[in-house]
Amino acid sequence: MSDPRSQIPSIDALLASPGAERLLEDTGRSQLADAFRDAVVKMRRAIEREDIKIVELVDDLKWYTEHAAQVLIRARIPGLRRVINATGVVLHTNLGRAPLADEALQAMRHAATYSNLEFNLHEGVRGSRYTHCVDLLCELTGAEDALVSNNAAGALVLAISTVGLGKSVAVSRGELVEIGGGFRIPDVLERSGASLVEVGSTNRTRSADYESAAARGEVTAILKVHRSNFRITGFTEEVSVSQLVSIGESHGIPVVHDLGSGLMLRGAKLDLPDEPMASDSIAAGADAVVVSGDKLLGGPQAGIIVGRREMIERMRRNPLCRALRVDKVTLAGLEATLRLYRDPVSVIERIPTLRMLALKPEALKETAETLASHLKIAKVPCEVVPTKGAVGGGTYPGVELDSWAVELTWPHGAGILSDALRAGDTPVVGRIIDEKLRLDVRTLLPGELTSVVTQVAEAFIEGDKAGV
Repeated sequence: MSDPRSQIPSIDALLASPGAERLLEDTGRSQLADAFRDAVVKMRRAIEREDIKIVELVDDLKWYTEHAAQVLIRARIPGLRRVINATGVVLHTNLGRAPLADEALQAMRHAATYSNLEFNLHEGVRGSRYTHCVDLLCELTGAEDALVSNNAAGALVLAISTVGLGKSVAVSRGELVEIGGGFRIPDVLERSGASLVEVGSTNRTRSADYESAAARGEVTAILKVHRSNFRITGFTEEVSVSQLVSIGESHGIPVVHDLGSGLMLRGAKLDLPDEPMASDSIAAGADAVVVSGDKLLGGPQAGIIVGRREMIERMRRNPLCRALRVDKVTLAGLEATLRLYRDPVSVIERIPTLRMLALKPEALKETAETLASHLKIAKVPCEVVPTKGAVGGGTYPGVELDSWAVELTWPHGAGILSDALRAGDTPVVGRIIDEKLRLDVRTLLPGELTSVVTQVAEAFIEGDKAGV
């Protein structure tokens, strides 16, 4: 019996086949050749594992053409794609955190062409990208000046490099946090060129601990880090920003507050616990406050620093500022988002993150029932269930959001159904709980309900194929 590998067509023969001519209408010859090579590799592996269903097609040119066509289709799918978030986690880091307001999206599209990023339109001379958003940030936080960098971690590096390069920075042991992705405050300080002076203990740090370190001349700056992604409870004590400012003023050392979330509304307006805001830290006298643009602020990824004019100006002159500078599209989206905060009445409805957080359980239940009714018409077995969501993005640790979801039941397993949903034209990401796939409606954007019904119905069909 002859070796089936000898019957595998050559790449030249495949490129000369009738099926290849059709594929060449939409792709280049080299890309098609690579796709055929992928098909040949798949056939060789099928021969090695004795997969009879595939091996019996070893000399079928149509099989290779169909496989190559699928490879080319997959290659055209963008790596970064829009997905529908049905997890109930509002600021889902894996899904890009804050969805942007329509105003921000429009501003970013306009700025993506030529813009006055570094051009003064009034005077017709070179301008600075660091003037954009400054007035709005100062207006909203009460700061003297502001600076925007590419992200919050970069902003913290820039701030510490400015006040602590070659010097020592005091941080409470209870605030030596990991900020995500394995990055820890001690590592950030080291990369910023500063040395760490730990004060206090994990659960209790007092004013006297900072005062003692400052009096001994051990520190030349104080960093306070908001524990936004975890809580310490019980026998605890920490020092307020105003107390740290008093210590700093006594010894002539600056105070930097790494606040994190960027919330610009009182938590009560969103039915959430109170969280410190940048305006609070500025009012308390902090020299610089660092916040994120893509968390509770609801804008694009950016690192925002607000504070005293002299301090911010020093940061602008820091060589790292250029390395961490923000893009024009981000600036446009951030500016549009900040403008919405000028109207505290409408801002919650205009910024998707705030709107999702403010949704009431009764409204969510109604949405879930509407989704379920459409799915049942599409012959999808489901039921409406209460569930718990989360704010996400390293904010509000331990706070659960009461919500409602549609729970999908499928005999072949929730995992296969979840895979089929993620493989759709518009991937839908839910959560598997007790072997059922749950779609939390809190994180659905306006207009996504119809798309969810379509994707779920198609996923049930594909899931049935894979599960049988």
